[in-house]
Amino acid sequence: MDIIVHRIRLRPGVAPEQFETWVRERDYAACPELASVVSFSVQRVTTDTTAPVHYFEVITVRDRELFARDMKSAVFGQLVDAFERMAVVVDECAGERIEPGYAAA
Repeated sequence: MDIIVHRIRLRPGVAPEQFETWVRERDYAACPELASVVSFSVQRVTTDTTAPVHYFEVITVRDRELFARDMKSAVFGQLVDAFERMAVVVDECAGERIEPGYAAA
């Protein structure tokens, strides 16, 4: 499995509450329609408007090629359109998990 991490900065004038509501109600809700996505979460870093980064998202995908196909879907396109009105990805990091990893029981 591959993991993609995006560091996100809100556009000027976009309230954190607006972005977070969209994440909860639209972004998370669309994930079941994207076959490549295993897990997805957004983490708040700060609401300080002067900060270089406000959020980061962690996307776990089954396969990068399958995710690339999902990125061409109408559902994904709608997410991108809405996201880009509110925020910008300032950095991306991606890699393959060294299995098995650790998770508490």
